[in-house]
Amino acid sequence: MLAEKEDSYPCDNSMRLPITIFFKDARLVFKLDELAEEIASIALPAALALTADPIASLVDTAFIGQIGSVELAAVGVSIALFNQVSRIAIFPLVSVTTSFVAEEDTIGRGKPQTQPQEETENLEQEQLITQNNHGSFDIEAVDNGKRHIPSASSAMVIGGILGLIQAIFLISAAKPLLNFMGVGSDSPMLKPALKYLTLRSLGAPAVLLSLAMQGVFRGFKDTKTPLYAIVVGDATNIILDPIFIFVFRLGVGGAAIAHVISQYLISIILLSRLMSKVDLLPPSIKHLQFGKFLRNGFLLLMRVVAVTFCVTLAASLAARQGPTSMAAFQICLQVWLATSLLADGLAVAGQAILASSFANQDYDKATATASRVLQLGLTLGLVLAIFLGVGMPYGAKLFTTDVNVLHLIGIGIPFVAATQPINALAFVFDGVNFGASDFAYSAYSMASLYYPNH
Repeated sequence: MLAEKEDSYPCDNSMRLPITIFFKDARLVFKLDELAEEIASIALPAALALTADPIASLVDTAFIGQIGSVELAAVGVSIALFNQVSRIAIFPLVSVTTSFVAEEDTIGRGKPQTQPQEETENLEQEQLITQNNHGSFDIEAVDNGKRHIPSASSAMVIGGILGLIQAIFLISAAKPLLNFMGVGSDSPMLKPALKYLTLRSLGAPAVLLSLAMQGVFRGFKDTKTPLYAIVVGDATNIILDPIFIFVFRLGVGGAAIAHVISQYLISIILLSRLMSKVDLLPPSIKHLQFGKFLRNGFLLLMRVVAVTFCVTLAASLAARQGPTSMAAFQICLQVWLATSLLADGLAVAGQAILASSFANQDYDKATATASRVLQLGLTLGLVLAIFLGVGMPYGAKLFTTDVNVLHLIGIGIPFVAATQPINALAFVFDGVNFGASDFAYSAYSMASLYYPNH
């Protein structure tokens, strides 16, 4: 993918093989230069924001685990189902939003650095006139100091619609979906699972909207604002959890209500900040980028369906083994997600920097960024593997005291730890591909690898 981009400009022939990108300037992997500072300024807040929700889910898991293993298993099935349905909409929406916003924001701020200043200004004016006449972009500053970013407005509309559809689907089909997951009518997990899934589904519109807005902020290379909103929301969730679960005696329903409140709070904070930067009301519907979103989003949908089906199938098989197996699976999955998503911070940084670099026609920076984030991703994966392999046997006791559940977690620890380097590289590769707007490669490569093995 990146090699195809490089074919359009002169480069060192020794670096034309794709595999060599891993070794390009490897000695600089830990150098605190300008590129490292830019990556860190985006990746660290993004990683913290990405891991905040799984950490909040871990806190939910810890509180619910105090109620009993049946309730813990029931919530595990519900969370797995909710997350996998959400990913079908969230992943394509956030990924394409980040790339499109980064490109449009870069175009709006200035032309490629390789052109003379006078020529740049003339091209800027010419392109704005042409774009406004044809209605493809409208990214100039407006009188109130805000800018029109068509992709931001499009993402908000699509996110709101998808959130409502997801809520209606999950609430109306909760029982059949849980049955599909292996929670039958005679299962003790059915009642608490049904209650948790139904209540948590009320927060689906907030989840989709907040993640669409996070994609917009990532496109601006601003990952601190989403971090602030998520920390406030998840802190609220953690505070409300014991109040609703134990004080008000709402059990698993209380955990779901606390989570829904936190999601709407996150959305409100992000919306208020975004409205201060961007004019979210486009001049007309023709300025929206629905076609571009749907075309590229469909490609990523193929990828997500393959991954989602695999994780959902695993959760279903665990649920069919009974509450003990499902409880152990839930804890292992949440730990796996929380740690693996640290690498997604590097992916976000790579995607945003690459998208703006390609829009600026700065191909040297694009190549250097791809090399650096991949090298850092592999290093992070190795560190996480060691950390989980050593620490998880002790950390598992924070979530449950059930001896049988702890035994099964012990069996799963080597798998959770050993997959971290692979996961880290997979996340970062996604960021590199998305930054180059090569959504087709990500979709076809994942589908081709998954279905033959399946």
